[in-house]
Formats: sequence, C-alpha cells, structure tokens
Amino acid sequence: MVTQGRFAERVAAHRGLTVQARMGFSQPEMMRVGLRAVRDSGVDTVGTITLDSFTRTGDLRRAREALMRGTSLNGFPLVAYGGRRTRDLLAEFDQQTFPVQLRHGSALPSRIFTQMLAAGITATEGGPVSYCLPYGRTPLRDAVADWSRACELLGAYDGDDGPVHLETFGGCMLGQLCPPGLLVALAILEAMFFIEHGVRSVSLSYAQQSCWGQDVGAVWALRRLARERLGDAAWHIVIYTWMGVYPRSRSGAMALLGESARLAAATGSERLIVKTASEAVRIPTIAENVAALRHATAAAETVSPAQVDTADGHDIYEEACTLVDAVLEQHRRLGPALIGAFRRGLLDVPYCLHPDNAQRARAVIDDTGRLHWASTGAMPIRPAGGTGRTPVTADRLLFMLQHKQRRNDHNSDALNHQSKGFTR
Repeated sequence: MVTQGRFAERVAAHRGLTVQARMGFSQPEMMRVGLRAVRDSGVDTVGTITLDSFTRTGDLRRAREALMRGTSLNGFPLVAYGGRRTRDLLAEFDQQTFPVQLRHGSALPSRIFTQMLAAGITATEGGPVSYCLPYGRTPLRDAVADWSRACELLGAYDGDDGPVHLETFGGCMLGQLCPPGLLVALAILEAMFFIEHGVRSVSLSYAQQSCWGQDVGAVWALRRLARERLGDAAWHIVIYTWMGVYPRSRSGAMALLGESARLAAATGSERLIVKTASEAVRIPTIAENVAALRHATAAAETVSPAQVDTADGHDIYEEACTLVDAVLEQHRRLGPALIGAFRRGLLDVPYCLHPDNAQRARAVIDDTGRLHWASTGAMPIRPAGGTGRTPVTADRLLFMLQHKQRRNDHNSDALNHQSKGFTR
C-alpha cells in the first residue's frame, strides 16, 4: 500500500466529501480562531492557511513592514513570522485528525516551503505552470527551476507523518474560459512533474466550469488519465467551486456552491474547495466560511456517486491525451518539456497574457453554457467541427466572463435542480 501522508490519509478516511475553505489572516490569533472554527464546524474538513500577496510575490520587506505597522494583510505572512512562530500557532491542533494545508500562490515557492516544513505543515499546492502563467511575469523557465528544487525538498522530507502532499493547481488555470481538455492535461502534467521530482502523494484539481455535462466528463477523463499516467503515486481529486466572476446575490452564490458540491459528489471526487456568499464583494468572514462548508456538505449529501453520463468524457480524454503526449515528446524531463511546449505553442492558455504563453488560443461559451475552442493556435488539437477561427470581441469576452454570475443571479432556482438526476 502506498503511504499517503497525514493530509491525504485524513481525506481518504472521511466518510464522504471533504470540504475545505481558503482562509488566511495576517494575525496569528485570528488565524488560530479561524482554524478552530473550521475544525469545530461539524463537517468533514481540513484546515487551510492562505498566504498574503506580499509573501506570494517574494516581497518580504513589505510584509514585515506591514506587521510592524499593525496593518492587516490579505493572508498569513508565513515567512515573515518564520517556522517556529507558525508551529506555535498550530500547537493546539492535532494534525492527525485536522491536518492543515498551506495555500500560497507563488511562482517561486522554495523559501516558502522551507518555512512551511519548519512549521510542521506537510501539505501544500500550486505548480510550475499554474502558479506562474496566470499570476505575474516571472519567466516560466525560472518558475520551473525553482519548483524543481522545491519539489525535491518536499520529496526528501522524512518525517513520522509520512510524505508531503502536493496538490496541482493545473486544473484551475485562469478560473474559467479554459476548455476542459487543456485543464485535465495541465493537471496531469504538473502531477507528473511533482512525481518526477520525488513527491509521492498528490492531488489533481479541476475547477467547476460553465456546463454540468462537460464537468462530469472532465472529472471522468482526469481520473482515467491519473490511473494511466501517475504510476504508483497516491492521488485524489479536488473540485474547486466556480473561480470566475461570482454571483452578487446570496441565493445565486449559494446555488452555485451547491452545484459544485453536487458535481464533486456525483463524480466521486474526494475534496471540494468552497466559496462563500460574499466572494463578489469582499474577503469572507470566518462565519461565512463555516456557513459555506456546511452548505456544501448538505448539498453533497443529496447526491451519490453514480454511473454518470460520460458522453463528453471520451472527447475530453482524447484531447487531454493528445496534449500530454505532445509535451512528453519535447524532452525526457518534464521541466524542459513544459518550457519547450509553451515556447512552440503546443500548450496555449486562452486569454493568458504571460509573455511565455503563445496567446493564439481562444475559447467561447455558447448559449447553453458549453465551452468550446474558437481557435487552437499551434496546439495539436482542433476546434470541434473543423479548423475555424471564431472571432472573440471585447464585448463578447466580457459577456462570457459574466455567464455564471448572470445566470445564477437571475435564475438560481433552476441551478438547484440542474443535477436532480443524481439525487437520492
């Protein structure tokens, strides 16, 4: 049996879906209160410490200055506090029953991971592509080099709590308007990169998109590819509640959260990253995060893993396979292969403005919510129905970005019944 480590083992031990918030507070006492509230929420959950944007971008001077001034940050400045103080913060939590994951958003995570391990945290996430291209202008080559060192650091960890767990963010690129085949391929490729550098326990992300049928098919394809490509590594799947423009109404937001929970349950996914009813307007409170965890759990409990319609899954699987194989043909090592694939446009993330992205691919959402390729650039795949290049104007792009917000704010009742075929 493959050893998973305490984070993944705790997820596997939960009787149903593990739900997880993304809280991060700059003051240790507030962070402790938030973790305590999540732990005592009465649902199957794990803890999260989300870092601030200064730490994410390596601007540690400004993080320290903010702490000295008593200025609140938008997350926990782990490196500024150091591993020892963070370990003190976590002392009251039994990480055998309530393990904590560090969420960071950094293209260059080595320094963060060093302090994370010093703090006794052995679960984190990200990836050399997914935490580089969407979030700044760090060259992909630099991100790959630092992530190689960071993964080797995690892979070499030899604590009594088992291997470090690393979740790829590849299935969440830009949150929306990235067709499922590319999301699945990126999640698999980053997981393979982790494993190549010594990480033995991984999870694969997939962000809820705009069409239920496509999402079900994508998770089916992701699971199939993981079985085929990840060898004997331990892995599970984590769904993210919609990461694009969020509904402003409480009813629309909660309906969307419920839909993502039903998607996770119906596809047998092991973990769900939730969003709250206040996502569109401000940083959520502790109480709002706990309410979201409970709402998602209640929604998931109305659904059983089922023989879902995987009609979309086969096409998504074939597209993802084509992309993965095209990358692997570039080099025997995943790092240089990813760099080469982006340089040649064999991987091309729609609407991503990073200098190392070819920026020739485009995708569209149709009136039913289905996500299609409009143009695939140099990628070895083609839009359904041919090689056409559908123009995407600025007005159309904005309209598509608001698809879920518009639909949920005006028609949340319909979404509540969208997956009724999977209800007990």
